[in-house]
Amino acid sequence: MILAALLRPLTNRLNDFHIGGQHVPRWTAILISYSAIVILLILLGLLFFPLINNQLIILSNLDLEGIYQQIQIPIARIENFLLKYQLIESQPGYLFEEFKSFIVRAITGFDFGTFISQVFSTASSLFIGLIAVAFITFFLLLENGLLRRNLLNLIPNPYFELSVATFTKVEKLLSNYLSGLLLQILAIFTIASLGLSLMRIEYALTIALFAAIANLIPYAGPILGATFGIIVGISTGSFSEDSELTYLLIKILSVFSIVQIIDNILLQPMIFSKSVKAHPLEIFVVIFAGAKIAGVLGMIFAIPVYTIFRVSVMEFYKGYKSYRIFKIKTSN
Repeated sequence: MILAALLRPLTNRLNDFHIGGQHVPRWTAILISYSAIVILLILLGLLFFPLINNQLIILSNLDLEGIYQQIQIPIARIENFLLKYQLIESQPGYLFEEFKSFIVRAITGFDFGTFISQVFSTASSLFIGLIAVAFITFFLLLENGLLRRNLLNLIPNPYFELSVATFTKVEKLLSNYLSGLLLQILAIFTIASLGLSLMRIEYALTIALFAAIANLIPYAGPILGATFGIIVGISTGSFSEDSELTYLLIKILSVFSIVQIIDNILLQPMIFSKSVKAHPLEIFVVIFAGAKIAGVLGMIFAIPVYTIFRVSVMEFYKGYKSYRIFKIKTSN
């Protein structure tokens, strides 16, 4: 239903377009809309391809002995501190050997066959889900407004006016929310990509895109975006001194701090509070309730679901007080 709501304006425009004095068939307009989404996803995926390729090259040239030597220094410092204050009783070098054996056990204990089977199972489930969503969305777009009309036909006449008002208000608020959400993603992508590019961070567009999409997850999304930026920056950079690494972290964190200040002060109040007409405290409680019920997906869908429930209850409550049919039934 969300995809149908997003694609309906483009589909309607294409359907109204004339070729040879005739409208473009609606099924053709839907397929063109689908093609536009697929092309957009491919273009966005191309942003991640250079980064993935770079990481594969790094992994293929990985020097495990060199990594062990780099890790040995901080572990030795921790071990010396613990031995100095008699917090552990062991021979020098014991802590590093334990760490090394733990890594070896983790690698040798990894069941590659089980991992591959899980990947295929997840991929097949995802593919079936995508086909189902595409099929249902196609018919929702093809039979424009049919679902709503059928639902309204099931409603008894005394409640018809109230139900239409509720449907209209829910549709308007959800449309405002989705439009605002798209605006928020574009704004965060623009600000983050511009800031990271000015700071000369590699793969600035890729980091900005991930951060903009991750920001759909309230509260946890910004942390994920900043963490991804730091990981990419460290894995793709070369540092001769510790000060260079510190400088890189400061640059990335400063950009994401500015992004979050703009998002929290300007974007979120405009999108969440005004679009769904709810108090910020309500939004906060609803998001955490969604997280408790369904995790990350619950956080993402908490506001739309709450909007539908809240508007429906308020409209029916107003109808109960205002409409004469209810008053008559109450007096009887």
